[in-house]
Amino acid sequence: MLIDTHSHVYLSEFDKDREEMTSRAVAEGVKHILLPNIDISTIESLNSLTKPNNGLYKGMMGLHPGSVKADFEEELAVIKKELFSASYSAVGEIGIDLYWDKTFIKEQLSAFDQQIKWALELDLPIVIHARDSFSEIVEVLDQYRNSKLRGVFHCFSGGEEELTIALSFENFMLGIGGVLTFKNSGLDKTIATAPLDRIVLETDAPYLSPVPYRGKRNEPSYIRLVAEKLADIKREKIEVIEDITSQNAIKLFNL
Repeated sequence: MLIDTHSHVYLSEFDKDREEMTSRAVAEGVKHILLPNIDISTIESLNSLTKPNNGLYKGMMGLHPGSVKADFEEELAVIKKELFSASYSAVGEIGIDLYWDKTFIKEQLSAFDQQIKWALELDLPIVIHARDSFSEIVEVLDQYRNSKLRGVFHCFSGGEEELTIALSFENFMLGIGGVLTFKNSGLDKTIATAPLDRIVLETDAPYLSPVPYRGKRNEPSYIRLVAEKLADIKREKIEVIEDITSQNAIKLFNL
């Protein structure tokens, strides 16, 4: 059994072959595919997948930092109403992104903090997007060290220092995806020292495809390639990787 804990397969990139893509994932042993929201424009397409499927697709609800603009409070009001009125597995994806634009950093910080408070109120994990913002993310999380806050550092790709800091948040997992297979990412060396009981697998489809599909559209069936790479790094049987990472996901997201 494999669990893809982060996948945007509700996006238009999958409109032409979503059914076939889903069948490929199931054929590879994928039991659950978790869908993080982006903003109010994606709520309907996300929910269209979670409602008819027998538990394969599980939704999250949150406002992605890349969608935080001057009107973020209006977006958050809609997101909050949806989050509190339906059943979701996590608050996500949320966080801070300083890679593309730093114009709305204050707004991103405010949105991140507000959504953390919702997660605590609903006793849900958070899924953190941190791009060029790890220190800013940690500064916010430090305020909640003595709370029951839990979650995952989505697309973790840091070095040893960031790994130590991330693992210091005892209720948080590392989300590991296709970057692990990139030849010069250095993530393989970092993850070699990370405990397996703190790792969940993800694709971030349609982005960040693992080797040998790098540069092409990613999809949940490729999660097996990430699991195989992790097994190689850890010198474990693939069945062990599947079992431990899946149990980590089941526990974190209450699947």
